[in-house]
Amino acid sequence: MLNSKIPAGPLEQKWEEYKGHCKLVNPANKRNMEVIIVGTGLAGASAAASLGELGYKVKAFCFQDSARRAHSIAAQGGINAAKNYQNDGDSVYRLFYDTVKGGDYRAREANVHRLAEVSGNIIDQCVAQGVPFAREYGGMLSNRSFGGTQVQRTFYAAGQTGQQLLLGAYSALQRQVALGNVTMYARHEMLEIVTIDGKARGIIARDLVTGKLERHFGHAVLLCTGGYGNVFYLSTNAMGSNVTAAWKATKKGAFFGNPCYTQIHPTCIPVSGDHQSKLTLMSESLRNDGRIWVPKKQNDNRKPGDIPEDERDYYLERRYPAFGNLVPRDVASRAAKERCDAGYGVGSSKQAVYLDYASAIERYGKIEANKRQMHNAAPDLITKLGKEVVAEKYGNLFDMYAKITGENPYEVPMRIYPAVHYTMGGLWVDYELMTTVTGLYALGEANFSDHGANRLGASALMQGLADGYFVIPYTLGNYLADDIRTKAIPTTHPAFEEAEKHVQDTLNKLMGIKGTKSVDYFHKKLGKIMWDKCGMARNEKGLTEAIEEIIALQKEFWSDVRIPGEQNEFNPELEKAGRVADFLELGELMCRDALNRRESCGGHFREESQEDGGEAKRDDANFSYVSAWEYKGPNQYELHKEELVFEVCKPTQRNYK
Repeated sequence: MLNSKIPAGPLEQKWEEYKGHCKLVNPANKRNMEVIIVGTGLAGASAAASLGELGYKVKAFCFQDSARRAHSIAAQGGINAAKNYQNDGDSVYRLFYDTVKGGDYRAREANVHRLAEVSGNIIDQCVAQGVPFAREYGGMLSNRSFGGTQVQRTFYAAGQTGQQLLLGAYSALQRQVALGNVTMYARHEMLEIVTIDGKARGIIARDLVTGKLERHFGHAVLLCTGGYGNVFYLSTNAMGSNVTAAWKATKKGAFFGNPCYTQIHPTCIPVSGDHQSKLTLMSESLRNDGRIWVPKKQNDNRKPGDIPEDERDYYLERRYPAFGNLVPRDVASRAAKERCDAGYGVGSSKQAVYLDYASAIERYGKIEANKRQMHNAAPDLITKLGKEVVAEKYGNLFDMYAKITGENPYEVPMRIYPAVHYTMGGLWVDYELMTTVTGLYALGEANFSDHGANRLGASALMQGLADGYFVIPYTLGNYLADDIRTKAIPTTHPAFEEAEKHVQDTLNKLMGIKGTKSVDYFHKKLGKIMWDKCGMARNEKGLTEAIEEIIALQKEFWSDVRIPGEQNEFNPELEKAGRVADFLELGELMCRDALNRRESCGGHFREESQEDGGEAKRDDANFSYVSAWEYKGPNQYELHKEELVFEVCKPTQRNYK
């Protein structure tokens, strides 16, 4: 039933063959085609700018007051591309291979290879837009390393790469807005997909300022709404990030792919107490130069500066000498959890490890001193020069850490611990990025397609921009070429009226509960269940309990949630309630998917499936597939499988030693 539409032929020729033979829409017809884009982060803004440039009539929706507020802005560390500027052995194939291997062989080969192919074009596009990538002294673009690779392929703009890339896409988007090709709808939230004759033909959106429901037609609908990490309540996501658009699509027939695949990022500021509403990510780029360690003695309460070198355990360097501190995120996260669980954690909570820059400061200081012909520089001068170099490369990250913790990371090691970050699962899409609903597409983190069970660092920005700038302009045209005779359907059509009534009924139901508990009460309870029983480690007993607990929490939510204010006004609690209602259903599905997947892969450690020594044990014989779940009604889901075929990148046991 699942047709991934992967083109025939050799892997390295599939995308070129597709582009050479896909259907086209001529410019005059494009002006008559309307496209709805929900979400204006990197994937949405780049798609809207590209499709507007091509001549389509684009409507772009975001729940923020500006596309510049998208969570893409928080991706700090960099963006991958196979340019091989360092002449260190990189290539399109190596980027493809690292990505498939890093995802623990649970990604679709054809999509990943296409991603690697277009990666270089992304850098050229962004440079042309004026993105201020870091450069070497001679003017060449600079690169650094990220986890899961042995080459330097990550382009960056200090510690604010996502912000600069988003501003580039935003400027391209605003150009199209000024030309009249794109209409922006800020402070609007999509609450329903409208389907007519089995095709996505529009959306119902709520104006978040007035509370008014609006109907919008489109020949196609593109969801670029990011990930669902906030199902855990505490995550590195912006607090507004949610799954509502993708979940409404799921209820309209779009299959949800690999929902239990979430990424645990190893480099986050640890939880400090129950008062927290989100976690702060310290960019993975810090692992490029920082060294991670814990004391060799359990429950060691000494200050890090009082622990001599021979009493420190640089456990990643010890366990994985080939990659050291740059192992993939799932490996680094699991190793940190293991050390803390074994009693070697640091800080007051003992749920943290050290990320230390002392060696990097000394190394950079000596290099800088040598540049200046100071071959016998004093230690204090070397330290001063080293701090200046580190500040230039990572200064805003260090400043952020200092403001949050009150500690100076130039003087004392940072304390970090794994936290929920990115979601590899998402709406199932085929090679053309279309969901199982005809005419409904999902781009960027909203789809499942490119990362398998674990995303390599600096690949999120790469995928979002690849989908928006270089994939969807071709694949959408291939679909719309058969739709050029379809006139704009009036929003008085019964399908629009029915969809709006369904949204209105749901809002009325929420406002009519008038219970005693806040929305956050339910969100926090759900988050604790998910983290404890469907987080970094999970087992059959815990997952079975979690499903029962979440179903009970759903019933409690719909009988006892309290939403202050009125429906037809600016009401953030009502917004939040709708999103948490969707998280409650998604959380159940995530646990069902995790229960079904009786293997350890990526960051998803099934305690029943491990090697001697505690390493994850993958089961290719039984689980080499994408799980695509079809919504069949409340608490009812049917599993469909897309078998993964590896023609080039043959699955092996991952080894970073």
